[in-house]
Parts: sequence; structure tokens; C-alpha cells
Amino acid sequence: METKQCGACGGKNMTMDTRDQSMIYKGETITVKALPGWYCPDCEESEFVSADDAQRFSDEVAAAMKAIDAKEAATIRSIRKRLGLKQAEAAALFGGGINAFSEYERGIRQPSKSTVLILKMLDRHPELLAEIRAA
Repeated sequence: METKQCGACGGKNMTMDTRDQSMIYKGETITVKALPGWYCPDCEESEFVSADDAQRFSDEVAAAMKAIDAKEAATIRSIRKRLGLKQAEAAALFGGGINAFSEYERGIRQPSKSTVLILKMLDRHPELLAEIRAA
């Protein structure tokens, strides 16, 4: 079996294999199936065999990220509406500028993680919105 040195950790045990590659984005796992490449058992680094494989990985990850972002945008919009907030009021409460929520809900801009977490918390505990308004 042919091996080569890992450029990341210096280990000499990288082997050629075909594996699924996964990554986490906004708490969701994105998996690209059956990518041939060099894989390091020591540090789990991988190297693509061809530019086509690298492009396929990049394209599939970008498409999955876009779908996750669209789902998040729809969630933000539905939570804001359930809370009875207009976009301008939501922007005033959570920051980001006057057009922030419009841009979040259309997927043009990504909200901060704290904004998303607070909205999800308020979705479960809408009675806390009065405290945020008072602050």
C-alpha cells in the first residue's frame, strides 16, 4: 500500500482511500459522499486527488450552506412574526440597523449567533419579550 507524508502533521501514514467528508455548519452536518483522496490517520487531514473532486466538495458544501441559511432565514421570519414584532422594532431591539431583519429574512446577511439564539429562546418563552423591551 502506497503512503505519503502528511503536510499538516508530518505523519508518514497518509493513504489513498475514498471516504465521505463531513463538516458542521450552524449545528448541522454537511456530508459530501465518496471523495477519493489522501487521508491521514494521525490528524484526520485529507488531500483531494483532483481539482474536480475539490470543486465537487466546494459546490456541494456551498449548496448545503445556502439551504441551511435559507432555513434559518425562514425561521427568523416566522419567530419574529409569532412574537408580533415588525422588522423595524426587531432591529431596534436586537441591533443590526433599520434594514437588518429584512436582510436576515431574505438571506442577504447573516444575523449574529446571539440574535438567533435570543430569538429561539423568545420563541420558547415569549413572555420574556416584555423584559427585553423594558431593557
